[in-house]
Amino acid sequence: MKSTGVLLINLGTPDAPTPAAVGRYLRQFLMDAFVIDLPAPLRWLLVNVAIVPRRKYQSAHAYQKVQLSKGSPLLVHTRELATSVTEQLNESEPRYIIEYGMRYGNPSIKAALTILKLSKVDRIVVLPLYPQYAESSFETAVVETRRRARELGCEELLEFMPPFYDRPEFINAWVERIRESINPDATDHLVFSFHGLPVRHLARLHGKDNHCLTAVDCCAAITSGNETCYRAQCFATARAIAAQLELDPDDYTVAFQSRLGRAQWIGPNTVDVLQNLARTGNKRISVACPSFVADCLETLEEIGIRGRETFITAGGEDLQLIASLNSDSRWVKSISDWIRKAT
Repeated sequence: MKSTGVLLINLGTPDAPTPAAVGRYLRQFLMDAFVIDLPAPLRWLLVNVAIVPRRKYQSAHAYQKVQLSKGSPLLVHTRELATSVTEQLNESEPRYIIEYGMRYGNPSIKAALTILKLSKVDRIVVLPLYPQYAESSFETAVVETRRRARELGCEELLEFMPPFYDRPEFINAWVERIRESINPDATDHLVFSFHGLPVRHLARLHGKDNHCLTAVDCCAAITSGNETCYRAQCFATARAIAAQLELDPDDYTVAFQSRLGRAQWIGPNTVDVLQNLARTGNKRISVACPSFVADCLETLEEIGIRGRETFITAGGEDLQLIASLNSDSRWVKSISDWIRKAT
């Protein structure tokens, strides 16, 4: 019987919530040229002299706040997702072997590919768990997977699935997650907070002089000029979810979080949005983070803890973080259906 390998890829997490482990993770992550697009010597100095020596202690403290008994949230949720997808795909015929790998940290992409090769699968379907396309997430995962597969002699088996920012199943899963999580009568506003990117990442790919960020409404619709633009795809995801929830434009706001350094980042900034909402009379808000499919440091600590403190300090009363899709049964079914259709 022919068997199909499936590789689920997520960003990654430190091996432990300690400064030493976080430092190792940050060095691997930030030394990726897709993440910090500076010449290698400058990138090395920035990462190893300016960022990691200080940030490893701050980040370790943040990781400790959200650590689960079974490990970091992102690792736990990704592992549970892989287990559930395995059960869903093999309920009638056991011909799928599912592994998960992290772009940074462990288990590595190479380790997952090694298991799939040793299992003698006939093909390997690769699903990077990033809804929207960005070089610093989706593209670097693809490049790393191809590189490691080439080393292992199985590159010809790879089949990559594209970003899924507008796929109905992904949108529907988020719609149902939000519907079951919030009380519309007790929620003044909904915020969609996506991971941010430096403006230069978008401008380099899409040409700032021609289209990218040249107008206030440049991301108001997906066009031939921005169809692979991360910011435009984020807005498209939010619009699709809001449309199914029957929200008016004044009922929700799109924002971007996780800024690092002094470079110009895409906006609006989530921190500014939370403060402005509180100052304009919104007392109770909910925040969904649809660029993440698994809860992690950026959702649980950055939004659920620090974001809530920011909102309350500015005059709000409560901020509710809506859980990510994690291993929700609807999300598991969506991924399983995509894989079946691809094979």
